[in-house]
Amino acid sequence: MIGHVYNRVRLCPDFSDVYVATNDSQIIDYITSIGGKCVVIEESRISATDRVAEAVRKIESEKKTIYDLAVLIQPDEPMITPELIGRAISPLVMDENLKMTTLMSEITDDKIFYDRNEIKVVVDTQNNALYFSREPIPTDSRSMKFPRMKLVGIDVFRRSFLNKFNIMLSTPLELAEGIDLIRIIENGVKIKMTLTDQATFSVNHPEELPLVEKLMQEEGYLLKKYMK
Repeated sequence: MIGHVYNRVRLCPDFSDVYVATNDSQIIDYITSIGGKCVVIEESRISATDRVAEAVRKIESEKKTIYDLAVLIQPDEPMITPELIGRAISPLVMDENLKMTTLMSEITDDKIFYDRNEIKVVVDTQNNALYFSREPIPTDSRSMKFPRMKLVGIDVFRRSFLNKFNIMLSTPLELAEGIDLIRIIENGVKIKMTLTDQATFSVNHPEELPLVEKLMQEEGYLLKKYMK
């Protein structure tokens, strides 16, 4: 699955470099065997965004360069596409005041809405994130029905902001929910959410693998670009 994500990300023309950040020797050996790049990070890093900040520092030091943007892509999104990544990046390119952006998609399945592995989000009228939760939000206990949105695993950071995030202390709601993006909101920084109607299926449970494998085969066109 990590191989599929990595190969699909490499097809995106917006990136100058793509790395897998890990400390797992098995993953390092595999990615190296397919011609990929890895950066070794500390095992003690719990937050995904903290791990990305560490990875970027190490890559920049090694290559003696500074990047404009850093994009965190979760390894359980094997149906990710270059177009989806480009959509996540575009708000930061168009608005220099934005610190970070990420994607959301509408939830149409109650199973996903109640799955604690799927992170839900509610936004304001400008599509800035108000809150993230593993619980069902907004409530469906009232007669009114609101759009239900989930987080898609692509987070885009302006490099200068990633440095600031890395020195922020973990916050109470972040720890309660187990979602590091909440740290940003609790520190008063806006997260611009971009809606996508492209179907995405993350793999949170082993029983979801057959469905995703079937959908990937039906999609076909990206597989042909990197599978031999």
